[in-house]
Order: sequence, then structure tokens, then C-alpha cells
Amino acid sequence: MTAYAEVIGDPIVQSKSPAIHKFWLGQLGLPHDYRAAHVRPDELADYITARRADPDWRGCNVTMPHKQAIMPLLDAIDPLAAQVGAVNTVVRGADGKLTGYNTDVGGFLEPLRNLLAQKHHFRMARILGAGGAARAIVSALSRQGFVLVLAARDPAKARALLDELASGNDHHAVDLAHFAPETDFEFDDREGLLDLIVNASPLGMAGKPPLAFDFSHAPPGSVVYDIVTHPLDTPLLVEARKRGFPTIDGLSMLIGQAGEAFEKFFGVAPPREHDAELRRILTQ
Repeated sequence: MTAYAEVIGDPIVQSKSPAIHKFWLGQLGLPHDYRAAHVRPDELADYITARRADPDWRGCNVTMPHKQAIMPLLDAIDPLAAQVGAVNTVVRGADGKLTGYNTDVGGFLEPLRNLLAQKHHFRMARILGAGGAARAIVSALSRQGFVLVLAARDPAKARALLDELASGNDHHAVDLAHFAPETDFEFDDREGLLDLIVNASPLGMAGKPPLAFDFSHAPPGSVVYDIVTHPLDTPLLVEARKRGFPTIDGLSMLIGQAGEAFEKFFGVAPPREHDAELRRILTQ
């Protein structure tokens, strides 16, 4: 039989994970498989029970809406996933035990590594959206010494998320509408500062309303990062580039988190030297 891993979610048809993992398996010549499984919320417990009984199952990636619901069904939770409060990767150990991990944190930080290796006078991130993805992003950036401004339609939800996940007490929760109108705020324009604008919401995704963000809220030199993958070139990123801001798209995080999961599933690092070819495949 063929060892396999898979991605689960509801819905699941939009997932790019099978294309990513199958590409890497093909490049490495490994006889394994990676699949997609549509698992509804009321089917999650039965899914885990069934996969426990399948010796060929190496584990799964977990998308919405299961990242928190799956946690009590597992045998162990990695400390980072426990701190984030969300699991996006389940791995079956040699002993058959199921452990939950969060590779979203590492995946989000991966395209920022060169910047984060530098020293800065000050680091601030404006994060738009306080849903499931924001949990990993808040945890990741807090660990990297950022002061966070978290924007949500419900500022109380943003405040609670910061209190739960961000170290320090200098962080701010604001209404998402705060960033829509123009501002005349005078930002610090010294060199040696690191400012991020992060869209952690589904706004700007195909079929969703656009993200209302006025770039007068972006300090000079800000890096604009949008985790949306469909479309890959979101209106936010298009406008940012027009204004001269460096940008990071959602595939960067997606491929980064998949790389960590691949190694956990199959015991070998993915061939990341082929990332350019992989991106071409994923954007066709």
C-alpha cells in the first residue's frame, strides 16, 4: 500500500495543498501520495477514528473550520500549537499516536526571515483581521518583538486575542474601519524601522468584498503582506506596488507552512530549490 497524507476542510476544493505536496513528491521520486478529503464538522470525530485504523495514513493538514475543533481528538499537542490555540498539521507517530502542530507560524515568518535577521530600532505591525489566521500571525510577530495594532470589526475580540497571545502590554486593538479613511498622521521616517501591513482577513479574496485600507496609514518603507491566495495578486498588493511598497503574497506563507508539514509527514525536506517552478504551476 502507498503511504499518504492529506488535507481536510469544509470546503476543500479550493485547497492548493495537494498540488504542492504532489509536486515535491514527484521531484523527490517518492512513491507516496497526498490527497484532499472533504470533512464536514459533524464528520470530524469519525474521520479521525477511521484514519487511526489506517496504517498507511501519515497525517493531515487541517484547514477551516477544523483548526481548533480537532485539538481534543488528538493524543498530544505541540507547545507552539497549544500556545496559538490552533492546529493545522496532524502527524501520526511510529507509535500510532496523533500529535497536533501549527506550521502556520513558521510559514508566515519564512518570507520575512532576511528582514528579521536585521536589527531594528522599532518594529510595528498593523494586522487587519482577527479570525483564525490572525492567531498564528499575532503569535509569530509577538515572538519577534513587534508592537501590534490588531484591527477587527469587533475591537473587543481583537483586544481579547492580543491579551491571550501577545507578550507585553503595548499592543493596540482598533476597529477595522479605522484604516479606511485618509489620515494625516506623521510617521517616523527614520531608517532602521520595520513596519508591516498584514491582511489576515478574507477581504479581497475572490467573491468577498475588498479590503478598505487607505495607504496614508502605511509608514514609509512598510512591507505589505496579504495572506489571500485567490487571487494571488490582490487589490491591496497591486495598490501597494503602485505606491512603491515591497509586497509579499499569500503563496509565500502557504508554501512555507507546507514545507514544514511535508517534512513531518514524509521524513525528508521538500526540494525548495524548485519553488519558482512550483509557483508557476500554482498560478496557472
